[in-house]
Amino acid sequence: MIKAGIIGATGYAGGELVRILTGHKDVEIKWYGSRSYIDKRYAEVYQNMFQIVDDVCMDDNMEELSREVDVIFTATPQGLCASLVNEEILSRTKIVDLSADFRIKDVETYEAWYKIKHPTPQFLPEAVYGLCEINREAVKGARLVANPGCYPTCTTLSIYPLLKEGLIDPDTIIVDAKSGTSGAGRGAKVDNLYCEVNENIKAYGVATHRHTPEIEEQLGLAAGRPVLINFTPHLVPMNRGILITAYASLTRDVSDEEMKAVYDKYYSGEKFVRVLEQGVCPQTKWVEGSNYVDVGFQIDPRTKRVIMMGAMDNLVKGAAGQAVQNMNLMFGLKESEGLELVPMFP
Repeated sequence: MIKAGIIGATGYAGGELVRILTGHKDVEIKWYGSRSYIDKRYAEVYQNMFQIVDDVCMDDNMEELSREVDVIFTATPQGLCASLVNEEILSRTKIVDLSADFRIKDVETYEAWYKIKHPTPQFLPEAVYGLCEINREAVKGARLVANPGCYPTCTTLSIYPLLKEGLIDPDTIIVDAKSGTSGAGRGAKVDNLYCEVNENIKAYGVATHRHTPEIEEQLGLAAGRPVLINFTPHLVPMNRGILITAYASLTRDVSDEEMKAVYDKYYSGEKFVRVLEQGVCPQTKWVEGSNYVDVGFQIDPRTKRVIMMGAMDNLVKGAAGQAVQNMNLMFGLKESEGLELVPMFP
């Protein structure tokens, strides 16, 4: 059995990690870390775990934790994992970090967008960006994986094949994104109150959202040159889900059949990326509670542009599910182990 520890186990992503790993046949959770609920029974924080998890919450002592487990998941705010990790810890255990601390390779870019100083930039070169469908082989040999952000995961997977094949102009990409409120975390914030969110939809982080440089870096790797995008996220009144609608100019005339073949070329062998039939648009309700990403496209011959679409659950493929997918690869397990979750409906 793989022994796992979770720092930040009582946030939404941490709670989802507990839910998934509890059903994983090869994993035993040994440490439920939560600075806010030390010595409180985990099932008192999340009543859905009553008579399923009997453990109490521990602190975030990564040094001690690294001596007890094989893998540490850090579902924490930006800056915490980077402030705790060191060479000695990495020599004893593997880390899957769900924060942004090791996603962006350029430390100056990270510090500019996240407004904090990176405490351990020496680990940035070796950290593997854990988008399994693209970096699978690198993840297998990693001891430190940067679990991608939710918006970047859905955006990159929706756009990547067309950009990689040179079918779209990188300078014309616009991304419109919508997310459920769980993406903002479990902390008490006025903007997330019921009366603020219900019966409302709003843009936020316009031209300033911190996932922008992460998306640009990954799309730049696909394009083979720097990419700048317009990225606008929106908050919608639902618990879970992300919907991406991205736009770009075509570099040449492309048929529906050719474009579908490009998506199939990259994803036909992927368990968790479902390329929809032509004319079918992704919907969040068909991926909720699962590790699937549904992607689709629509060519607009009138404007010579293509609309690329993606839908996924921000807490599963956008966070905890992807983290478990990375862990499976790191330990040589079946990649889908513990993740063959049928989407919930209604």
